[in-house]
Parts: sequence; C-alpha cells; structure tokens
Amino acid sequence: MDVTRKPFQGVYNIIRFNWHFYVLAIAFLLLLLPAIKMMDSSFAIFGWVAFYLILSTISISLFASFYIYDLSGLYKLNWLDGLLHKDNSTILNIHAGFDETSGLLHTKYKPCKLIVFDFYNPAFHTEISIKRARKVYPPYPGTKKVSTNYFPVENVSIDTSFAILAAHEIRKEVERILFFKELNRITKKDGQIVVVEHLQDVANFLAYNIGFFHFHTKATWLKTFSDAGLQVQKEIKITPFITTFILQKNGSTP
Repeated sequence: MDVTRKPFQGVYNIIRFNWHFYVLAIAFLLLLLPAIKMMDSSFAIFGWVAFYLILSTISISLFASFYIYDLSGLYKLNWLDGLLHKDNSTILNIHAGFDETSGLLHTKYKPCKLIVFDFYNPAFHTEISIKRARKVYPPYPGTKKVSTNYFPVENVSIDTSFAILAAHEIRKEVERILFFKELNRITKKDGQIVVVEHLQDVANFLAYNIGFFHFHTKATWLKTFSDAGLQVQKEIKITPFITTFILQKNGSTP
C-alpha cells in the first residue's frame, strides 16, 4: 500500500470532499458583487465588508488546513518517536470512516501487529464529506467494522491504541464515554491510548470560524477521559491547532 502523501493532498482533500460548501460560497460572492454595485453608497460599505469577511474566512481556513495537514509534519508521525519500544507490540488504529493513517502506522511500527477498526455508521455519521472520502480511499486491508461501544478484542490485549482525528465524530457524551471505556478495557495495564484532535479553542476559532463548534473543548475531553477511567499521561501540541492526548489507565481500573 502506497503511504506517500502527495503535495497539497490535505487541503485538496478538504476541497474535493466539501466542494458543495465552496461552490455555494463562491456563488454567493458572485451574486453579492452586482448587488453591491446597485446599493446606495451608504449601504455599499456593508456589502463590501460582508464580501471580504466571507472571502477572508474561506482563505484563512484553507491556509490553516494547508499548514496543518500538508506542512506541519502531522502525517510524518515524528511526534510519536519513542512511544513504542517493543517489536512484538499489538497496536490498534480506530477511525470514523476515513483512514489516512493505518498505512503510515504500519510502516512506522513494523513488525508490530496492526489491527484497524472502523466505527463509521451511516445512520449516525451523516456528513457528506465522509461519504465522498470513503469512495475515494479504500479501507486498509483487514479493517473490521465495529460499533462505538464494543470492540471484538480480548481484555488487556492492546499495547497502544490510536484515535487520530476520529473520536470527535462521536457527538453524544454517553456514547463517547462508552467508546473510551472500551479502549480502557482492551488496553494493557502499561499500555497507552493516543488521541489526536482539534479543540474548540481560540486557535481553531480563528482558523475555522463557526466550524470550530464541530470540535470539543479540552474540558469536555478531560471529563470524558476521567469518566472512562483514564488519565492524561502526556499532552503534545503538534501545531497550535492540533492536540495529542496520551492516555493511560488511572490505576483504579483493571
């Protein structure tokens, strides 16, 4: 499997999987221009403000995405160096229907055993962008479909689990806690769970405007982890926009 990322692949994927949004935005801007010309000069200023506000919002979000997904080294996985030390480790990668990382993890952690789960459920995960992405990117070989509240893995059998830009798709708090309880159940006593996410914070608001509401706050994540019997061992800022939580059992769980 080819795991080499192409130049601009990240921002290109965002545009082609969300093209309807950009078509609507451009159409609105094109309609706004003649409307501004017909406005009285005292009102035209508000039209121009709206025009440049929309244009700048789109431009900033695309530039931020290019930085995050193409320039930052997020997908080089160097920020994971030193995380696994055993060649016979069993690692799990779990995603929400769009998998850009299993091939990368397989290459980085050879000869570890890699298990891949997909918890995408079209009845609940209704975003058109994920549906489009699934048509373009085939699943990693051997990927298993799972629910968010049960993984077909024995207790304390996984050394390291990865949920990279996936867990935020679980919108309901109760379901999200059950998801992490399952990760807790299958993780070895000295194992780790690596969660990579955007946060609902100032940096992501500046980058994505109201789109940042699709993410969860840091406080929400910490409560979820705690309720699932997990604690943060380490926190890594890959960029100002991406946070990695490395979790471990809190000592009171089996």
